[in-house]
Amino acid sequence: MDGTEPDTFVGAVPGRYWHALDDGRVQCDLCPRDCRLHEGQRGLCFVRARENGRIVLTTWGRSSGFCIDPIEKKPLNHFLPGTPVLSFGTAGCNLTCKFCQNWDISKSREFDTLAHTASPEMIARAAEKTGCRSVAFTYNDPTIFLEYAVDVAAACRERGIKTVAVTAGYIREEPRVEFYRAMDAANVDLKAFTAGFYKSLCSAELESVLETLIYLKHETDVWFEITNLVIPGHNDGDSEFEEMTNWIVDNLGPDVPVHFSAFHPDWKMMDTPATPPATLHRAREIALKNGVRYAYTGNVHDSRGGSTYCHGCGETLIGRDWYELSTWKLAADGSCANCRTRCAGVFDAQPGTWGRKRVPIRMGSAPVSRASA
Repeated sequence: MDGTEPDTFVGAVPGRYWHALDDGRVQCDLCPRDCRLHEGQRGLCFVRARENGRIVLTTWGRSSGFCIDPIEKKPLNHFLPGTPVLSFGTAGCNLTCKFCQNWDISKSREFDTLAHTASPEMIARAAEKTGCRSVAFTYNDPTIFLEYAVDVAAACRERGIKTVAVTAGYIREEPRVEFYRAMDAANVDLKAFTAGFYKSLCSAELESVLETLIYLKHETDVWFEITNLVIPGHNDGDSEFEEMTNWIVDNLGPDVPVHFSAFHPDWKMMDTPATPPATLHRAREIALKNGVRYAYTGNVHDSRGGSTYCHGCGETLIGRDWYELSTWKLAADGSCANCRTRCAGVFDAQPGTWGRKRVPIRMGSAPVSRASA
């Protein structure tokens, strides 16, 4: 695609990562699943298919919907706080998480889910007109619609709009380079810290996700944060929190924010109870003890666990009540106004004022009121 749009901006476009096998099949090389397909077959993600002897992305230009969210909802607490982000996804996923909380989109096999259409330029223009500082690829994993996401990112950069990937980080080495070269920020789901969890609940491999995190930290300038969805009885043990947060500090450093988020019963795990807030508080305390400077609780009302503190003097730098910012004590250069210790992140001199609003929009309709950013 190289950033250009096809004559009609909806439908199948050539995939960039695949190769032919000796047995007549073709292998998709986008993610570690290595789906091997006969003519007419689709990969596990459902949206990448074999047509005319090659892999195509079948959902270029198609979306399950567009909405303006607070950036903190991605969640990103250290990337342009308080600003609005134009969010959208497509359909399908390359993981099979039994606890998926967006299953109606990520597990969809019905193209009626993709009722909205938009070219990259339309999306970039809509973000600009509505005052969004960034566009987020979210709701389902953008890895599987890499060609569309990269084209949207290129159009956004031409207008000074940032792009955000909300992803599980399950991607091969070569496409990883192209994908993250197009991104300004990411939130990566580190779903657990055991290979058994990934295999039994996601049909995936932990090691591939860890490789993505190391790549992001040491080979890119992408600002990224980590989310760990804490599921009772599966990944909520103190020993796992200890091992995971020690690994993060040792391999990624102390400045990568970590969000411990509450699970609620969904998809194929309706009999699993919701995460008690006390478990999230315990995980956060373990992370802080082990040197993670910015540890947060999510999906629960917890102003203390949602706020940002100076690791130098303990001052509250950014107070949060859900997605509303209550305190701002960062200097213009992103340092603590009290002791001048630098707070890691991407900050404006002043925060945005978007708050907790969630505003659905339709491409081609009259734009909503310009956001205060």
